[in-house]
Amino acid sequence: MNPITSPAPLDERARDYPRITAALDFLHENWRDQPDLAAAAKAAGLSPAHFQRVFTRWTGASPKRYVQALTHASARKLLVDGASVLDAALETGLSGPSRLHDVFIAEEAVTPGEAKAGGAGLALRWGCAPTPFGTGVFLIAPRGLSALAFAGADGEDAALADLAARFPGAAFHREDGLARQWAERIFDARAGEAALPLALYGTPWRRQVWRALLRIPPGCTVSYGDIARTVCSQRASRAVGAAVGANPVSWLIPCHRVLAGDGRLTGYHWGLERKRAMLAYEAARR
Repeated sequence: MNPITSPAPLDERARDYPRITAALDFLHENWRDQPDLAAAAKAAGLSPAHFQRVFTRWTGASPKRYVQALTHASARKLLVDGASVLDAALETGLSGPSRLHDVFIAEEAVTPGEAKAGGAGLALRWGCAPTPFGTGVFLIAPRGLSALAFAGADGEDAALADLAARFPGAAFHREDGLARQWAERIFDARAGEAALPLALYGTPWRRQVWRALLRIPPGCTVSYGDIARTVCSQRASRAVGAAVGANPVSWLIPCHRVLAGDGRLTGYHWGLERKRAMLAYEAARR
């Protein structure tokens, strides 16, 4: 079973292609003006309501969400290159830092300042707790879970060092009690299916791939090529593989559900035995 499907059937996307390309051209040329739905719909020659349906069906994202992603990607590059938060906001067509703050929180659950710092000065709490798959190592940011790893034969400290390398300059404080609370929220069936807050630090491309992973239902598997077709093109399978491998939140962002094109288990950061166990655990609960 392949649960990842195209935003619309091929015949519908082929029919919509001319109008979608006109709309994409318009959005890429004018996103700094933060165009509204009516302006984008006019470029496509459709009514706003019809355009909203067609664009979302073809791309898998609303026009507003698409413009927000373009804004975020550009602002993030400006911040990394040294721009101030105010300059990045104004350069990307936003009214000020508060609007840029909203965009960054929506896209990656971090503020523009935190993204610019790359973890420097960020206070992270970490701890270890038992899970169905061995000792879990949890990294918690102020706005949610930033990482979930598993301790291997080389122990908890090695697992933490692996995670800490992703956040140079951050301060780490150990709280095993907090880690146990997160473990219970994640793995205790009585906790229900409520969404858990994640604070992800990564490039726009990686987060796009991680969002695709979240759409794979429990008990199902897909290939790297399936993910690549969802987010870009099948020719991007190698880049998708790198983004999947960089996933910092095991289990919740289910990179264990991605297999090789021939169905083999490959490339799991925390060990193929654990990946096999996770798939069996989910299959038994379908």
